[in-house]
Parts: sequence; C-alpha cells; structure tokens
Amino acid sequence: MSMTDPIADMLTRMRNGGMANHETVDVPWSRLKESIMKVLVEEGYVQQIRRIQVEGQVQDTLRIHLKYGRNRQPVLGQLKRVSRPGRRVYLGYRDIHPVRKGLGTHILSTPKGIVVDREAVKARVGGELLCSIS
Repeated sequence: MSMTDPIADMLTRMRNGGMANHETVDVPWSRLKESIMKVLVEEGYVQQIRRIQVEGQVQDTLRIHLKYGRNRQPVLGQLKRVSRPGRRVYLGYRDIHPVRKGLGTHILSTPKGIVVDREAVKARVGGELLCSIS
C-alpha cells in the first residue's frame, strides 16, 4: 500500500519514538528524507543517521539515532509538517520568519537544496516550507 505523505510519516515516527524513549527509529529510505535528516543532524536535533539494508526487505531503511537531553527529554520538541500534499506552502526569503524568536527552525526545500531558514535567508532563496521544529 502506498503512502500519501512519507515525510509526515517520518516525522510522526520520530515524535512517537522520542515520547517512548527509543534509541533508534527506522523509516523507509528516500533521498528527500535523508536530506532532511542530514540537516537535523547538522542542527543538533538528532545524533546520527545511517542507511542500512534490512534482510528480507526490498527497500533500504534509514536508521535515525534520536538525541535526548536532561531527564531523558527528547531534543526534538514539537515537529510539525507544514506543507502537505493537499496544501503546499511556499515562502519567499523575505517571508521567512524565525520560529520561537530563533530557538526553533524551519526546514525548506529550495533550489539550493534542503536548508534551514537562516541559510535560506542568507542565500536569498525561498522555497517550499517542509516542516518546522520548535
């Protein structure tokens, strides 16, 4: 059965894994998901990611090692999918505003690749607002 929004599925798996205090979360691999996760690793929301081949499965799997702070609280606070298949959200670089006064991040798909809001404003490029983290 096909999935209508694989990015929302990945974010939900990460959210649920964080609430259940899991060390790792596995999601089906795609280039877009891997790019989003690389940005999250660079920003310090996730420890590391690995692309693995699970025996008996055709598709590769992306293993995400979640990061926790004090008292086993997940570093990823609120993950929110903004642009969905039913309603795409595009922003120009002038319309990108900080999340929680700079404490959170927006992740955008731009002509320069998958970037965070600060980099998009610095490079003066807009794009599709994929998700926000606060």
